[in-house]
Amino acid sequence: MSQAQAISAGSKCPYHAGLAANDSERDERKSAAMANASDARAKKLANGGIKIESFGLTRKILRSGGTRQAGFMADLVSRATAKGSTPVLFQEGEVHQKQRTATARFFAPRVVTTRYRELMDRLSEGLMARLHKEGKADLSQLSLEMAVAVAADIIGLTDSSLTGMSARLNSFFTRGGNRKMSGLRQFVNQFFNNFSLLSFFWMDVKPAIRARRKQRKEDLISHLIDQGYSEREILTECMTYGAAGMVTTREFIVMAAWHLMERDALRRQFIETDEPGRIAVLEEILRLEPVVGALYRRATQDLEFEHDGETVRIPAGTLIDMDIRAANADPIVAGECPYQLRPERSDRKALQGQMSFGDGNHRCPGATVALQETAIFLDRLFRIPGLRLEAGPVLAWNTLTVGYELRDAILTVG
Repeated sequence: MSQAQAISAGSKCPYHAGLAANDSERDERKSAAMANASDARAKKLANGGIKIESFGLTRKILRSGGTRQAGFMADLVSRATAKGSTPVLFQEGEVHQKQRTATARFFAPRVVTTRYRELMDRLSEGLMARLHKEGKADLSQLSLEMAVAVAADIIGLTDSSLTGMSARLNSFFTRGGNRKMSGLRQFVNQFFNNFSLLSFFWMDVKPAIRARRKQRKEDLISHLIDQGYSEREILTECMTYGAAGMVTTREFIVMAAWHLMERDALRRQFIETDEPGRIAVLEEILRLEPVVGALYRRATQDLEFEHDGETVRIPAGTLIDMDIRAANADPIVAGECPYQLRPERSDRKALQGQMSFGDGNHRCPGATVALQETAIFLDRLFRIPGLRLEAGPVLAWNTLTVGYELRDAILTVG
């Protein structure tokens, strides 16, 4: 039975009293249509590969050895760093484990709930004060400033203008749009990407390195200097953590706000509950709307897994496309109505393994950071009297993250 058939067969959804029979199959994912329309993944698998939709098999692959990173421009990064240190996102085995262990202190739950919480509270209050004063703002810009400031503190990018850095990273990472680009347009885009990268290095990364060579701090750049990383290698790591900590969190804040702005009762529940309750709501939204929609690995050896009573064999060299959207909707873990927003399902132990932050050795180390800063930001936002979503957001597709980009989400107050 396919996943779609399993969902259909099991969908007798008690979403709330009074629903029509066909409402049990309603799809509440805002990004689903665009995800289904994108042909980027099919093109990536055109030369051979397999697509995995099962939660269980995805977890087994991510927790096993015998694969290497094949997404996020892995081949390009591998060539660019052939003579230097490989960024942590692309490391494997013992080298990767040592680096993750060494940097774990920056993402430990105790650190997140003490040191970073104060920063998140202060940033949120400042952004809400500005929104209240001006009466209007683009939520995607507010969320970018929030995410950049938090990630910058963890990384150590604190010796330049946050506003300027936000603009430079936004220019580099934003890739939305569904139009096929001409050769000239691609050239122009590449030129501006290179310019943004160089600007980020000279105006943000270089000043931070200079300051930490004089005096170390408890941040990633200080750690990398102690490890003997070159400036180029530090730039690469800053881009890696920048994409993970700034760009993805920025998109999720807007997506979560969009869902909650349309649901008055759930928004009230979000405000009135405690922080674990707010995070449970956010985890359910993230299950529906993962910012990174697919994870790619390439088998470095012949792999064999037992799954659903069958033996799955994956030859060495095979490109593996793990569909995170499908894995999160697998009825085995999501239960009934997997395409609908039901925060109560986050209380179920099985769902704690949802794949939106990945799994295994490469599971996102900043998961706790992302969820806490989103919870704090939205809690402050929804307490503003007279808050309305006047327009947007405009949805575009990012082929690098296989996920959504949300822009022009105009908020008004009063």
